Amino acid sequence: MRVHVVSDVHGNTEALARAGDGADALIVLGDLVDFVDYHDPAGGILGRVLGPEASARFGRLRASGRPGELAEYARQAWSRFEDPAAVVEEAVRAQYAEMFAVLPAPAYAIPGNVDLPHLWPEFAGPGLCLADRRVVEIGGLRFGFVGGAPLPAGLVRRRGGPWQPNLLPATEFGAIAVGLSEVDVLCSHVPPAVPDLVYDVVSRRPESGGPGLLDVIARDRPRAALFGHVHQPLAARMRVGRTECVNVGHFRRSGVPYVLRW
Repeated sequence: MRVHVVSDVHGNTEALARAGDGADALIVLGDLVDFVDYHDPAGGILGRVLGPEASARFGRLRASGRPGELAEYARQAWSRFEDPAAVVEEAVRAQYAEMFAVLPAPAYAIPGNVDLPHLWPEFAGPGLCLADRRVVEIGGLRFGFVGGAPLPAGLVRRRGGPWQPNLLPATEFGAIAVGLSEVDVLCSHVPPAVPDLVYDVVSRRPESGGPGLLDVIARDRPRAALFGHVHQPLAARMRVGRTECVNVGHFRRSGVPYVLRW
């Protein structure tokens, strides 16, 4: 059995169309949306809707802005639209229409933190399994799926902005993870909460790790835990007990899927 796994597609439809070539199935671990393109300010939803200057400033503030500065700038930038949330949703729908159309069958997908999962049923055709929070048998192995990301400690999810990231309270995320029945392969968008796996060497800070994922690894001892989210990880893979934990890569940049064989 050969399965290809990708994560952090961020609008790379051309590579996604080839991601399943030669595989028995494709697994997508989230972040299909290209909201902010940090390498090309003219790209992404921000660049196309607000312009490259706004997108570039957003990137700078996210990297080194003072507390609250990014939120205030975003509020001002989107104030030119009467209904900014509708503008963002329309742009996301346009991206989803392209990306879901090129997915092979069978494919299994979960949303990442920048996705809008409530839109996914509109685009899911035959042969695509929306696998979030489910255990699915693939080639005789039980794959458990956990999408989204946990809210950072101390933060409360805010409503009413133009873009609502797919973030869950940490306790809810952990309950979903440990609520999966026994798995042979654990698939999530974010990594388990291991310092070397969550640390991004370019942004020089830890990204989100998933509460409960290490509990599942300790309980079920799966042969693999697969994830993305951290684009430039300090450690792309490491073993936790008998489980090989693997960051499947930043597919937007590499265009190369991770290959799982058994």
